[in-house]
Amino acid sequence: MQPNVIMILIDDLGWMDLSCQGSSFYETPHIDQLRREGMAFDQAYAACPVCSPSRASILSGKYPARLKVTDWIDHENYHPCRGKLIDAPYIKELPVSEFSMAKAFQEAGYQTWHVGKWHLGKEATYPEHHGFDVNLGGSWWGHPKKGYFSPYHMENLSDGPEGEYLTDRIGAEAAALIRSRDRQRPFFLNLWHYAVHTPLQAKAEDIAYFEEKAKRMGLDQQDPFEIGDPFPILQKKDKRITRRIVQSDPVYAAMIKALDDSVGQLMATLKAEGLDEDTIVIFTSDNGGLATAEHSPTCNFPLSEGKGWMYEGAVREPLFVRWPGKIEAGSLSHALTTSPDFYPTLLELCGLPLRPQQHCDGVSLAPVLLNPQAKFDRGPIFWHYPHYGNQGGTPGSALRCGKWKYIEFYEDHSVRLFDLEQDVSEKHNVAEVHPDVVRQFHSLLHEWLEAVDAWYPEVNPHAEQDMA
Repeated sequence: MQPNVIMILIDDLGWMDLSCQGSSFYETPHIDQLRREGMAFDQAYAACPVCSPSRASILSGKYPARLKVTDWIDHENYHPCRGKLIDAPYIKELPVSEFSMAKAFQEAGYQTWHVGKWHLGKEATYPEHHGFDVNLGGSWWGHPKKGYFSPYHMENLSDGPEGEYLTDRIGAEAAALIRSRDRQRPFFLNLWHYAVHTPLQAKAEDIAYFEEKAKRMGLDQQDPFEIGDPFPILQKKDKRITRRIVQSDPVYAAMIKALDDSVGQLMATLKAEGLDEDTIVIFTSDNGGLATAEHSPTCNFPLSEGKGWMYEGAVREPLFVRWPGKIEAGSLSHALTTSPDFYPTLLELCGLPLRPQQHCDGVSLAPVLLNPQAKFDRGPIFWHYPHYGNQGGTPGSALRCGKWKYIEFYEDHSVRLFDLEQDVSEKHNVAEVHPDVVRQFHSLLHEWLEAVDAWYPEVNPHAEQDMA
């Protein structure tokens, strides 16, 4: 029988939000173990600095710009944001015309289950219309609007006992599906946690533990924030960007602990069911950690900025892939990869037919996963975010090619060029030092933007009045 697949996607988890990634405050022993037992990627990227586009990209094998799903999906008339520019328009759903990765698994005879956050459109584009047999908790919500404690008042997930914690419940539902599976067929479990998205809420005993830890480490004596410029958009012009410069929020740490416990429960279930060696487990995030706004609960240093920006802190993600006996435990890959790559990778690993017309922006990682010494070059990766981020970022496009990161911003048409091998924090713009590289990447980026028929922001004729 073909292998089972579990895709664990965390919401807003930053590059440094795990012990195994270097955090000394957060504690993630179960996720750390998952990393030790598989392959880690240190050049893995989300396709967008915010959630919905990355999710659409994972399921479709296409870049957000090609899909026209380029910002978080808003059904409450927040968009377009207005500053010097007006946000580009975008599509607010993953169209059912896309033959999703779940449909590919379903067609191959897999049981297909979605558990957790969806945020890819209203009811007509819910998981059950994209190839999932089961949908538990997936709706148009981008976060738990009624909070992390039951009653949740959530579509497609019944309320639990009063005070039940959502992350625990999501994990329990996933484990229950595995235990009650059809044992004659493989399964694809799309486990997309709501955590660690706001609101910042966690179990009291876990918060107390990290409050005490913060005191032991002296973190409670440090001012964790730097106040920056005013936000560049009308909707938040009276507020200032607030950068967290140290990981010290006990509530956020407690949310990560609950998430780690849930992963531990899932892995224990696989072992108890005898599925440990027959299951591919992927762990990653949809965008970078929330570091500059909305309570700024985490810090992504040494990466710059966070969710909603064009910099590394917004798009570089933890990525671990585990398949005992097939993927070398404890291995590390420097292969460059991004969200559309999951679709062809998983089809190839599972021995299913590739669908190159569908996953046209993805490149399979199977060769490097099965042989860490294999030569692998997927070519450049691209971003197009023609929007203002809620967190302070401005509209732009970018590419990563080799050691270089190239960014173009649309407000002032300025460019940035960073040598990430020497400057992972993106502190030193070397565009003037390497004009030939800038010209090359400008052409490469704009050829891609034309190929995907990218949509752009427009000049705001009332910018001065709006921002006064």
